[in-house]
Amino acid sequence: MPKWRWILSQLNEKIWFRTTLFCAIGIFTALFAPLVKDYIPENYAHNIGAQAVDSILQIIATSMLTVTVFSLNTMVTTYATISASATPRATELLLKDSTAQNALSTFIGAFLYSLVGIVALRIDVYGQSGRLVLFVVTLGVIFVIIAVLIRWVNRLARLGRVGETINMVEQAAKKAIKQRIDQPCLGGTLLENDIAFDKHYAITHPTIGFIQHIDMAQLSQLADKHNLELFIKTPPGCFNDSHAPILYSTMALSSDEEQLIRKAFSINDCRSFDQDPRYGLIVLSEIASRALSPAMNDPGTAIDVIDTALRLLVPWIKPHHEEEEDVLFPRIHVPAVQTEDLFKDLFMPIARDGAHILEVGIRLQKAYASLASMGNNTCKNMAKVHSALSQKRALSALTLQEEKEIIKKYAL
Repeated sequence: MPKWRWILSQLNEKIWFRTTLFCAIGIFTALFAPLVKDYIPENYAHNIGAQAVDSILQIIATSMLTVTVFSLNTMVTTYATISASATPRATELLLKDSTAQNALSTFIGAFLYSLVGIVALRIDVYGQSGRLVLFVVTLGVIFVIIAVLIRWVNRLARLGRVGETINMVEQAAKKAIKQRIDQPCLGGTLLENDIAFDKHYAITHPTIGFIQHIDMAQLSQLADKHNLELFIKTPPGCFNDSHAPILYSTMALSSDEEQLIRKAFSINDCRSFDQDPRYGLIVLSEIASRALSPAMNDPGTAIDVIDTALRLLVPWIKPHHEEEEDVLFPRIHVPAVQTEDLFKDLFMPIARDGAHILEVGIRLQKAYASLASMGNNTCKNMAKVHSALSQKRALSALTLQEEKEIIKKYAL
């Protein structure tokens, strides 16, 4: 994805952007009536009853302000709930929730629409024909408000629950995993581990933070122009310390060209679910670890996370993941996400924090068995390694010999 499209998608996920857009639509809609009033006979307004638009707009203005304040208060409370019961990293997904954004944007936009309409009526901008247009548009606005309000009430019934938070994280991780399955190297060529960079030219980035996005098309254009190869060392999700190279080039570049390369890397203080399948699994493991803490003592949530993780990993380990993929940027070499890293990110924290709980240990061993039966040799080896490690932790933490024997029975 080009950087401008990625920035646009990031803007679309911001509450302020969608709210501003809806507010602009609301103001434009309120000012639309005077533009068409000359085409409507004035006696129509009296026959239909457009005089009632004044009181209707006042009701909308009062109610929408109240509903907006209530919705904002609910979202703030939900942020605190998710941070306490799940993980603070999941609140980012709530900020991007389209239903919540549409609800707030619609309520604020309707409030501004009614406010502008009331002011315009007071200064007699519309006339009788304009009142009729405003009346018809207001009926449409009411219909939109009712539809959005019904969806918002249904969303509020689930918002903030741990199960719903797990579902949001699953959907975000699923999207990133699917993108990596389709393009394991972001459309580039696989970076081999045995390449020596002694004779290559290193390029660093002064910004300290996590790589969120890489504009592969921009890098490819530069590589094609100068007939060179670029080897990315910090794919999305990696931390850039400003000292280690973000990539290597097969030839020296000018300072302007190096700056173009740096602009292709989007770096921020925190990780993003986009282009980073590992981050979603890390957040899931954090939710499970929080549930297994003495303060929560909720092994059922940890088991739910394990089941969710299994749904995410099965498409990843399927044989089609190893099939030859179309290389869009042959001069850009990118390291692939390793199955071993996904196992470590997800299962090690759960196995550590749930070692003393038999039910969690059994579910982990069943998950390992499922993955071993469906994956390739690498996946089978990883499943056996983590099965043995989980068994070792469980045998050390469990007190009853009978429970230890059960764990041994399920281990690979």
